[in-house]
Amino acid sequence: MIYVLLFLGFLLVELIYFKIAERYNILDKPNERSSHKILTIRGGGVIFPISLVVALALGQVTWILAAVVGIIALVSFIDDMYSLSQGPRAAIQVLGSLLLFYDLDLFEVHWIFIVISLILLIGWINAFNFMDGINGISVLYTLVTLYSFSLIPVNHVHTDLYITLALASAVFALFNLRIKAKAFLGDVGSISLAIILGYFMIYTILNTGGNFYYLLFFSVYGVDAVITILVRIINKENIFEPHRSHLYQFLANEIKVNHLVVSACYAAVQLAINLVFIHFVGFENLSWFEFLVSLIIIAGIYFAIRLRVIKQMSVL
Repeated sequence: MIYVLLFLGFLLVELIYFKIAERYNILDKPNERSSHKILTIRGGGVIFPISLVVALALGQVTWILAAVVGIIALVSFIDDMYSLSQGPRAAIQVLGSLLLFYDLDLFEVHWIFIVISLILLIGWINAFNFMDGINGISVLYTLVTLYSFSLIPVNHVHTDLYITLALASAVFALFNLRIKAKAFLGDVGSISLAIILGYFMIYTILNTGGNFYYLLFFSVYGVDAVITILVRIINKENIFEPHRSHLYQFLANEIKVNHLVVSACYAAVQLAINLVFIHFVGFENLSWFEFLVSLIIIAGIYFAIRLRVIKQMSVL
């Protein structure tokens, strides 16, 4: 019964936000880089920091995680409306990340691992934000990742939290997982989700004896983001400027594959990777070499598809 009430509560909160957004013109207006063609409500992802507040009230999450997500979500929401400079956003992300490390007792490990973790977490937050560019892609990816984490024994203590977040995701999907989305995550949603998933990743690694091979749970988004950045650097482009250079953008915007099909493919591929390593390979059985080979294979397949799509684009 509690989950039905949570779903209905999240739905009510989202509908109330839509009224506020329409009243105060918090809308995403299409431009030449957009993948959408109509005015769409921005910031629908506000449901995720709100869901953490609910989770805190239910005793499902630490107050530090809820506070970090809440503060960064507030800054991101302001950025959605007024476009803040990179400085304040970067500073709050670094500070928030360090607070999460404190919450996870990460400061007990060698400082070099703290530095690496900070770089990876900040990179993940921004990569996830960059990848949120077409309808349904990030909410489906989030559901896949939450499900995958829930299968790991050390994460069973978070089962109620996963369900709460999945319910919030389901509510948002009602308005985003459609041909003509009614709402987008906005930075407030994408960055909140990235922090939450990053938190679960660090927790999982720390509680499985430092098994960083679970990073493969982020491999599809990670490979697309990293290779796209490298290609843009090679082409001497400003990697901080908006663009449409990700593979999913090529597929959806240039090849004209249905956005929902592209989003479903990204989620399905990541789910397949996760299940193979959970049920057939076993993360506990992986070696450094096998982990690197796995990443190289994933990146190689991605790059081959990317080249083929670019070739197809050239003849359109």
